[in-house]
Amino acid sequence: MTVTEPDRRRSATLSQRDINLIIFGLLLAIFLSAVDGTIVSTALPTIVGELGGLDQLTWVVTSYFVTSTVSTLLLGKISDIYGRRPVFLFSIGAFLIASALAGLAQTMPQLVGFRALQGVGGGGLQALAFIIIGDILSPRQRGRYMGWFTGTFALSGLVGPLLGGLIVDSAALGWRWIFYLNLPLGAVTLVVVGRYLRLPPRHGETTIDWAGGALLTIGVGGLLVAASIGGGDLAWTSPTIVSLFMIGVVFSGLFIRQELRADNPILPLRLFGNDVFRVGMVLAFLSGAAVMSANIFLPLFLQVVTGASATLSGLLLAPMMLGLTVASIAAGRHLTNTGNYKHLVRIGPIIAVIGLVGLSALSPDSEPWSATPFVILNGIGLGLMMPALSIAIQNGVGYQDLGVATSANTFFRTLGMTFGVAVFGAIMAARLRTGLEERLPADTLADLDLAELTGSPETIRELPVALQEPVIASVADAVNLVYLSAVPVGLATAVAAWFLREVPLRELSPLDEARADSGVTDSGVTDSGRGE
Repeated sequence: MTVTEPDRRRSATLSQRDINLIIFGLLLAIFLSAVDGTIVSTALPTIVGELGGLDQLTWVVTSYFVTSTVSTLLLGKISDIYGRRPVFLFSIGAFLIASALAGLAQTMPQLVGFRALQGVGGGGLQALAFIIIGDILSPRQRGRYMGWFTGTFALSGLVGPLLGGLIVDSAALGWRWIFYLNLPLGAVTLVVVGRYLRLPPRHGETTIDWAGGALLTIGVGGLLVAASIGGGDLAWTSPTIVSLFMIGVVFSGLFIRQELRADNPILPLRLFGNDVFRVGMVLAFLSGAAVMSANIFLPLFLQVVTGASATLSGLLLAPMMLGLTVASIAAGRHLTNTGNYKHLVRIGPIIAVIGLVGLSALSPDSEPWSATPFVILNGIGLGLMMPALSIAIQNGVGYQDLGVATSANTFFRTLGMTFGVAVFGAIMAARLRTGLEERLPADTLADLDLAELTGSPETIRELPVALQEPVIASVADAVNLVYLSAVPVGLATAVAAWFLREVPLRELSPLDEARADSGVTDSGVTDSGRGE
């Protein structure tokens, strides 16, 4: 189909009202996709009670996580080929259809399958939201909005479990409304973005590296599944986990080989020749591994060691989200005003490391609120770094690679968080066992299930008093060691940040350039028509 010049001009014109409405729709999209990764966790016991399938319980969460991670990179690249709007509409459509089907699921395998489809749509929404911002706003303008996007993403992690608990406990709703709730909010996103997002047509490559996509899915999927369920449902040395890791490594290697020879690779390896992109991916991985993964263990400490309830432990994480949101907005405004991002990326990890050190010093005598100052520091550190790093990566690559570079940032951060949780979880389990061996007789220790102790604070509260104290002290030591282990990774992030090169932020967005090329002014009138 031939694109006429009037069509191109219309597609290259967005008013400020259009931009504001699009941003509102994109914020909703981020909230929906991120919340759906966590909202199900509090409902799992209820779901299993109705559908059965206890042995498949963790797959309800894992299936969404794996497909959303892989689709982030795949759909980001596809949007570079076919454009943002059709890929975004596909993502929200898949997400809504899967949400409706998940709410109607009658068996656990059905729910797991529909959650996997939801993850495909959710990963696309996360990737496309940040990519579209890069299309309609210049890197210099982007800062003032990026903070809201980062804050929304962080807030969803806090809201998800709380909202899930409220819905499940409501006599008028029930667990199926966890999925039905997506439908009206998603419909608003679909209408707003579908109606107001008008971008110039893309004229790049038209082929997709399907072989690379398949290898990426198998390779990264195997690694993610192994890291997600290893040490919990299955021991790290079990044949299943070892096999998954081997499949992941082999197919990831085949994926890299395929990308080296593909005409239009899913992840162009030439991008790693760009020092801004290369350092950015290292920072994304390390920050995910150091701070984001380590904070997953804080609710365990608060509930087991300080005696906080599940609701209170969730609320005690709110200051971190507040610090992250405020810092993100402040960093974004600073970026817009000054055009400088390097010092924000450098300062952020240092502040976060101070928070990690503080958390490692908590003890069984600490009050629940004692963690608050340190989680705030973690939030501020991430809030300064994340939007600045996103803008640096988008600004450092050509517009033709905007989609894949933006989605790669999310992809590597998620990989870092996943493997961080796996490694720190193994460290915690080993230290917990050592601590219990030091504090309890061998026959008593043999009767304890370590996985149940770390997964159910209620189990610890039901233990005799003589057992509670050594168990609580051992859990405190184990979580402290997790935070101490995260400190070197945080310091490595701070060191890597010094290698991020400052590139002057571009003043024009792809939309601005298309408008200029077609002769459309901000008022929507062509230059050639001004004198007529």
